[in-house]
Amino acid sequence: MSNELEAYLEYVTITKALSKKSIEAYKSDLTLVEDVLSRSLISLDSKAVLNYIITYTNKRTLNRKLSSLNSFFNFCYTSQFVQDKTRFPLSKIPRLLPKFLSFEEIQIALKLIDRSTWIGLRDYALILFLYATGTRISECLFLKREDIQDEWLYVRHAKGDKERIVPIAKIAITAINEYVKEFDKTYEEFIWLNYKGNQLSRISAYKITQKYLGVSPHVLRHSYATALISG
Repeated sequence: MSNELEAYLEYVTITKALSKKSIEAYKSDLTLVEDVLSRSLISLDSKAVLNYIITYTNKRTLNRKLSSLNSFFNFCYTSQFVQDKTRFPLSKIPRLLPKFLSFEEIQIALKLIDRSTWIGLRDYALILFLYATGTRISECLFLKREDIQDEWLYVRHAKGDKERIVPIAKIAITAINEYVKEFDKTYEEFIWLNYKGNQLSRISAYKITQKYLGVSPHVLRHSYATALISG
């Protein structure tokens, strides 16, 4: 590893205080270039770097590598390790429309759920809740009984530590009430629980929506937004 790269990693670790995951990503991207080309990054010309980088056919992976290089060379320029500022243009990635499910598709999936069991009642209520409120799965999993008042949902674990109030359909409230009737009094405060009576995890919630709908919980958020626009 070159001295400049060591200085850069120290900069992003101490001065920028980036997460461990981000630092490891930068280190992996940049040391790989130096190892493959057997030279320090600042001694390489732009053409040599690009000839190696463009071997990545996945545009998202390619852009991550280019972003790492841009960040490194910007640091070297501001630290006066180099005289010229080097910047690589990122590859254009076409924006895809968010995936969503229609009301009919969700209704068909809900009919497949066996509500004669406690787990079935939970899965049915969870899917309805996500579709009826458009909450993020992180917000949903921290739902408590007191967060639903009349036909309003108080989202207390919103993104950015903000709170908001959203309407919730009666059918979703009814489904939740039928589900919570089966609770044992020893269960903890959160509404969404696993079979052990502990708070449901993100992975478990993903498995539930994947099982019946073939999508992640976030797709139900897109479906909710699409339904609002359509309405």
